Amino acid sequence: MQAPENTTKKPNAFRRFTENHPEVWKFIKFSIMGGSSSVIELIVHMLFLNTVFAALTSVAITNPTLNMIGITSKGYLYTYLISTTVGYAIAFVLNRKITFKADANPALSMVLYILMVIFTIFANGWIGSAMTTFAQAHALTGNLWDLIIKIIGMLIPSIWTYPCNRFIIHRHKKTESPESEAKDA
Repeated sequence: MQAPENTTKKPNAFRRFTENHPEVWKFIKFSIMGGSSSVIELIVHMLFLNTVFAALTSVAITNPTLNMIGITSKGYLYTYLISTTVGYAIAFVLNRKITFKADANPALSMVLYILMVIFTIFANGWIGSAMTTFAQAHALTGNLWDLIIKIIGMLIPSIWTYPCNRFIIHRHKKTESPESEAKDA
């Protein structure tokens, strides 16, 4: 008589990695969701800038706050507002549902997310401006340096956006432990 086969499968390497390193896996998913939403944001941005609002790109805006973050025309302003809203909205939903599987109050999460986004936009504008000024002062110009500065400028906000999303915005409802329920009884 033959011995019964072991029907339990060993988890594959990917499953073992995600189970053994859940925080690293969350960060990887966060990066993938952010990259995906950024691609969609870029497509919307280019589409609107070159079609819908193309005529308004010649209408100048002289607002120091908007100029600091690179908005110098009405066409660019409208394009930026729409594409950024689309990109951040997609990132919010993807991270809430897929990355963090959050179940905390969605209205509160949205308010906190909007505050983080506003901070990020202005911090990114300031960081980008400071890096560009530094690069120009040190003759670090050209396409390669522009690319390096852009990548650094895109990575710096991860310092605060991941922790904010992970621990403040996309939380789980607190559940009471059996011990605390027994105390209340």
